[in-house]
Amino acid sequence: MNAVNPFHAKPWPVWRALNPSGRTGLLLLLTALLLCTAVAWMLQHSPSTMSEALREPPGAAHWLGTDDLGRDVLARVAYGGQISLMVGAFSALIAVSIGVAVGAACGYLGGAFDAVVMRVTEAFQIIPRFFLALIVVALVGSGIWKIILVLGLLSWPATARVVRAQVLVLRKEEFVLAAIMGGASTTRVIGRHILPNVAPIIAVSASLQAGSAILLESFISFLGLGDVAHPSWGLLLQQGQLFIRDGWWISTFPGLALSLTILGLNLLGDGIRAAHGDTTGTS
Repeated sequence: MNAVNPFHAKPWPVWRALNPSGRTGLLLLLTALLLCTAVAWMLQHSPSTMSEALREPPGAAHWLGTDDLGRDVLARVAYGGQISLMVGAFSALIAVSIGVAVGAACGYLGGAFDAVVMRVTEAFQIIPRFFLALIVVALVGSGIWKIILVLGLLSWPATARVVRAQVLVLRKEEFVLAAIMGGASTTRVIGRHILPNVAPIIAVSASLQAGSAILLESFISFLGLGDVAHPSWGLLLQQGQLFIRDGWWISTFPGLALSLTILGLNLLGDGIRAAHGDTTGTS
């Protein structure tokens, strides 16, 4: 019985492949992207423009109210979301890129190389990522790109382990063995025959890494170590906590946007995982 590469056997349309929870997650993520792009572009209020309407509740003039300095909360949520989503996207890109490279190399090459590198990977996973991120950010500074780099470099081990496990299985499949016997190079075998079959797992890992990075950056900003020049949802929460009684909307809407975005990423990851489980197999 020959193994079938599901990506070569039939198309894999994203929407049809996702289960209801995965579709819900995709819709939540698209809503967050719409808020942070189209809505931010359409708004007449700048996120930094102050007014005399201090802590004004949601109304016709300011749909989500204003903060203690008279700044429009909707504008700040929309622009702050751009920073949070950028942190999630680029941190996940760094983490997944390193993780895929390490996991694919370890799973395919095996031997002493695999043993040594995986011990290093396990050492990374033992260290509490949040506290290490706090220490590094406190030492190197709170610039948004520094935070992205720190989060990305601390998050790759989980992806590496998952990819390695999949490669260990796929390298024994007949279509991979046939490519090797045909004289294909190691790079070609991994890039053309193995990684396309690991793509759903990589997509799941990327969605979870993005959500984790957004949450970690929010914690860092909430503790006062974020980039004040580029306020994210976490920093908006930190700034609004002082007015939770008489200005609940200042922190409620950034928190709601943060929660729904992370929920969307997690649901999307679960939906991709379920679709991957339904489309793999042998025949």
